[in-house]
Amino acid sequence: MADQQADPVFQIQRVYLKEASLEQPNSPAILLEQEQPSVDIQLAVEALQAADGVYEVCVTATVTTKVKDKTVFLVEAKQAGIFEIRNLPPEQMGPIMGIACPQIVYPYLRGNVADLVTRAGFPPVHLAEINFQAMYEQQQQAQQEAAEPSRIITTA
Repeated sequence: MADQQADPVFQIQRVYLKEASLEQPNSPAILLEQEQPSVDIQLAVEALQAADGVYEVCVTATVTTKVKDKTVFLVEAKQAGIFEIRNLPPEQMGPIMGIACPQIVYPYLRGNVADLVTRAGFPPVHLAEINFQAMYEQQQQAQQEAAEPSRIITTA
């Protein structure tokens, strides 16, 4: 009986706002501009082991809005989740931490970013839905390409 595989465990321990900041460096003058601002949104996912079988997965959004070259506002928020993940095959850990966990955390991040922007006096910025599977696969492909040695073909 000792050689039986234990059942897989995947549980959400906690979801929390780890970090949030809002800057309006050019207020109040920039608020008088009539031009439509441009919006740039960057997302990042990171995961680390917090304890044996316990992992923290963070999704960070950086939203920068500008009119011409002046920043209207900059919001950065990091939403985190603590997950208990045990007895999974090693090849499943990457997709769980790069796809499943961010999908759980991301809706909270979307709400917090919209709330921060609204509380700053602007119309809310609604982050688009993200396909974390496609994002994860692109990262894996980029890492694989970076790891492959460049091949030099010579002809004699």
